[in-house]
Amino acid sequence: MRKMAVGVQLFGLRNSMEKDFEGTLRAVKAAGYEYVEFAGYFGRTGEEIAALLKEIGLKCVSVHQGLQFFDEDPQKGIDFLKAFGVKYVVVPWHDVNALAGTDKWEDTLATFTKYAKLFAENGMCLGYHNHDFEFKKFKNKYLHDYIFESIAPELIVPELDTCWVHYAGLDPAAKIREFAGRVNIVHLKDFNCKQLAGGPAYDLIDENGNPMKVPTREDNAFRLYPLGQGRQNFAEILKACDESGTEIVIVEQDHVYDGMTEIEAATISRNYLKDNFGL
Repeated sequence: MRKMAVGVQLFGLRNSMEKDFEGTLRAVKAAGYEYVEFAGYFGRTGEEIAALLKEIGLKCVSVHQGLQFFDEDPQKGIDFLKAFGVKYVVVPWHDVNALAGTDKWEDTLATFTKYAKLFAENGMCLGYHNHDFEFKKFKNKYLHDYIFESIAPELIVPELDTCWVHYAGLDPAAKIREFAGRVNIVHLKDFNCKQLAGGPAYDLIDENGNPMKVPTREDNAFRLYPLGQGRQNFAEILKACDESGTEIVIVEQDHVYDGMTEIEAATISRNYLKDNFGL
């Protein structure tokens, strides 16, 4: 298998980051990660983040960032991210009620296109991170398809979240291959549940994109796990990444359970990739 870099999405370490920003990044490095994907900056400047990453020996290729971050002063927001090497500005979540088939879709498309062009002018690229609801259909086509057919391919890349693709009832390896040559960053996330395509069994975010309470096992039996402990076939997923030109795979576990710490979960996942796939 071609060597791919491995990163971790820091949303899964958000509580640790809030308590000890520097210490958590050092623990991420000690666990064997090469890259981080930020989801919040905890009051640090771009220059402070850049200096700390350099000192620790980490790189940042992407961030999860809502586009409203750029509304007041777009160039200031872009320069903040450029300071610590961000290449992909990834929309982490978008309201399903503003996607294709709604009266807000044209506004969504205009906003995505506007910022995609601005990012491109600054050597960056817009990305879009899916959940499961983008794989509902409008006029016999997935909502996800409308996004990537409506914006020029050089302006937007998918950040496929393999958990939510699979939970929606699709094959994540097949979806990765569908975007061969464009699927530069892929989220690796493991899970289990009673039923695929069973609707919003997880309620991890509300209609505004804010975290909600984690449902109990008795509610829906949906749980996120460190890699290798759930139902995902990572051999097939990583084979698809290898064949499709993926540059970086990013581990994400939104929640931990039963006393496991966030860094413990991230370390288990990192060791799984190293021990089983040489990554």
